[in-house]
Amino acid sequence: MRVFVTGASGHIGSAVVPELIQAGHEVIGLARSDASATAVEAMGAEVRRGDLTGLDGLREAAADADAVVHLAFDHDAIAAGNFPGAVAADLAVVRAFGDALVGTGKTLIGIGLTRTGDAKRDAAIDANPRSAVARAIADYTDRNVRSMLVAIPPVTHSVRDRHGFIPQLIKIARESGVSGYVDDGANRWPAGHVLDVGQLYRLALDKAPAGSQLYAATEEGITVREIAETIGRHLNIPAVSIPAEQAADHFKTFPFITLDITMSNMETQRLLDWEPAHPSLLADLDDGHYFAAG
Repeated sequence: MRVFVTGASGHIGSAVVPELIQAGHEVIGLARSDASATAVEAMGAEVRRGDLTGLDGLREAAADADAVVHLAFDHDAIAAGNFPGAVAADLAVVRAFGDALVGTGKTLIGIGLTRTGDAKRDAAIDANPRSAVARAIADYTDRNVRSMLVAIPPVTHSVRDRHGFIPQLIKIARESGVSGYVDDGANRWPAGHVLDVGQLYRLALDKAPAGSQLYAATEEGITVREIAETIGRHLNIPAVSIPAEQAADHFKTFPFITLDITMSNMETQRLLDWEPAHPSLLADLDDGHYFAAG
């Protein structure tokens, strides 16, 4: 297949693109900078220059491809406090892709979660503004688009992880002198090694039926206290409980510290014959590469 990939030079994209190429797919990666273009070329993919604001170019790229893998998102807008604006922009991108693919039976793979039927879990899903994007992607299934959603674990780890949950926690721990968690730290984060996630995308493209909801976590949920204690041990600082009323001040650059979610991959493994094989999060932390700089 000819596959157009946004976010091709990013953390997840740098695992997905080589997987697709090794499987024999022709990959075209969107690149908005010279550095991104160089990285995309180095992986063996074709470069298409542009960014997520050029909707006409995105429609053209989607129409010229057999599949679209949409990984990019404006995380800078979130950091600047404009999460709603980032979601609105992403919704426009998804609609540009979807409208270009309507009636073709071609593939659109996006990131997100659809409702599960569990009221409590669905309320948490709907509370995330990005759920509107996931619903838009899912809706294209009824318009003859082979659309599917991949739930990416909040902790996607590897030696290339520079801006995810773990680097942010380590940065806060170094600056504050303590490795913190909120209250008893029992809230859990699903995790997955980026190379396992990359393999899942390749299998999804090859095997998953339209309308699939896939879960890319290889660990259902690890308590934040375990993560904080491991970080503290490597930095030789104490792991301490931060009272909930002080969490916003202590973790001000990281609003996701109280996120509590689990993610089972059993159905996804069965559907795709997916067999994750890379290190767990705590093993990856114990490898030491997260602490090599700084």
